[in-house]
Formats: sequence, C-alpha cells, structure tokens
Amino acid sequence: MNSLKTATLRFANLASSATGALGKRDFTRSLWHMTKTPADAVGDHVTVLNVHKPSINCTCGCNVHTKGERELVEFLTEEILAERKVQKGKTVPTTLDGFSVKLTGSEVELSKQTDKEKVIISLNVNHTVDSEQEPEINPNADKPELGEMRSKPQFEVDIVKGNTTLSFTCSYLEGEAQEGEYNDVFSIDEMSIYEGEWNEKIYAVAGDVLDGYLYDLLMNLLEEKGISNEFAEKLSDLATAHEHISYIALLEKLSKFTGSK
Repeated sequence: MNSLKTATLRFANLASSATGALGKRDFTRSLWHMTKTPADAVGDHVTVLNVHKPSINCTCGCNVHTKGERELVEFLTEEILAERKVQKGKTVPTTLDGFSVKLTGSEVELSKQTDKEKVIISLNVNHTVDSEQEPEINPNADKPELGEMRSKPQFEVDIVKGNTTLSFTCSYLEGEAQEGEYNDVFSIDEMSIYEGEWNEKIYAVAGDVLDGYLYDLLMNLLEEKGISNEFAEKLSDLATAHEHISYIALLEKLSKFTGSK
C-alpha cells in the first residue's frame, strides 16, 4: 500500500473525531491536500503532492536556504500552477446587478445609490470557504469524493435613508429545502435600525424570534432592493472568485518570502 493511500486510511479512521473538533473547511481541505493531482483537479484550492525527492541543491544556486525552505518553495511552485489552472481566468466583476463592487483586501463592498436611498452590502471572505458536500470516506478507495469549494460568507445589508439606517445581517442556509419549506438561499440573522453611526448600544432583534409574517415581509423588502435568492447565488460566486484569487496571492507571497535571501 503506497504512502498516499495509507495517509488517506489514517485520516478516514479519524474522520468522526476530526469533524467534531475541526471546522468543515479544515476537514475538507486536509483531504483535498492528500488526494488531488493536476490531472483530476476539478475544484477550488487544489493541492499537488510532490512525490519525488526535492533537489539537494537550492534552485537559485545558493547555499543560503534550508532544506525546509527549498521543499516549501518547490511545493508552492506546483501548487500555484495547479490553482491557476483551476481558476481559469475567473475575475471579480466591477458591477453586479446594478451594484458597484469595491475590494479592500479580504473585504468586499457592493453599493447602489438612488434618489431616495443607498443600499450597501458588505462581507469578508476570510474563513468562508466550504465544500458543497461532506466528503464521502471509503476506506477501500484511494481518495474520497469532494464537492466544489465555495465561499458563502455572512453579509450585511444596510438600507440608508438620510441619517437613518435599516440594517440586516444575513447568512446562507445550509442544505436543500425540504418539501413544503421555503426555498430561500439565505436568511435574516439579525435586524436593527438606528440614527447616525452604529454602536454596540443599538438594539438588534434576532431573525428567528421575529413574527413569521413580519419576517416574510422583510425578506420581500430585501428582494425589492435587489437582494433576491438569485442575487445571493451571484454574490456567492463573486465571493468564491475573490477568495480563490486571494488564496493564490497568499501562496505567491509565501513563496516569495520563503525563497528570498
């Protein structure tokens, strides 16, 4: 049994405890790192295992870098190439359904101005990537089946009229709706309304304690402002693209930092 299969079996035996102790992303990404190669790369954050021994001599011809640094740079070179292949030129749009898009590091802000009001959507892509499905662990298989990795961040919606802001905190719903349930892609976690700047003293009500009819009316209001289920799916696509671009940039910075003299 080769080392890759042994590592996968060992991880499968720890799956039940690992999923409880770690986040879903950590569990998925660890499996991803053990199983993917350039030929079968189909999802985000693909990792290529360097199965050959790293070269003894430093690739830049110096004797400054340690063995660990050389191995890391060699691995990152392959990793970055694989991630770029998966990316396939995906970019973050400058506008989305009438909203202008602004990127600041890991933060994303979308805004739309009308004569009566301004609608602002803000989110952060850090720690938001998860697989569409839990990986299926089969001890007899060389590698598990993995779902596409997507970013589904919590996002804030602020509807501003003059000096007053109606604010919503929203998050994506997990899983598929059952028969007889609403097919909402996201839910309202919290709502508040305030004058001037927000502060911690402002009262906010949780979405799950709102009157059911009031909750539906608020969801209708958001849809009228452009935040529909379809828009939420597009917003997830945008966040996924930005998170992946940011991940590749992080790998490139790490490679440059490690390989510098």
